[in-house]
Amino acid sequence: MVQTDISWRYDVDRGPDWVFVRLHPNDGGSSDLDTLAERLWSVLEQNFVYRLVLELDEVPVIQSYLIAQLVLLGKRIHSHGGLLRLCGLSTANQEVIRLCRLDGCLPYFGNRGDAVMGHRPMQPR
Repeated sequence: MVQTDISWRYDVDRGPDWVFVRLHPNDGGSSDLDTLAERLWSVLEQNFVYRLVLELDEVPVIQSYLIAQLVLLGKRIHSHGGLLRLCGLSTANQEVIRLCRLDGCLPYFGNRGDAVMGHRPMQPR
């Protein structure tokens, strides 16, 4: 199922106990992301599942407004006993998350399977 936000399109897949969302940037769309966290929360509520793997392999650069929405969403999910995991981040985007010291609250994984299993290869320090 493809959903549309002002500046993002996203595909939603449902797995056992997990919801998978792949973000696609809208070309020429507005950069207003105020509703992204709310819309993704709505997807979780509709599926009665609070475990989300957010696939970001099509996001060229994670900017501060997207990070803020992810942190907001992550806190909301965590307060409901759920999990938010990211996957498909480019090396540069992994570095952004790490430099912001958000890799604890926004854990990232190589792919969907690793995100579900919670498996991360050794990270360089």
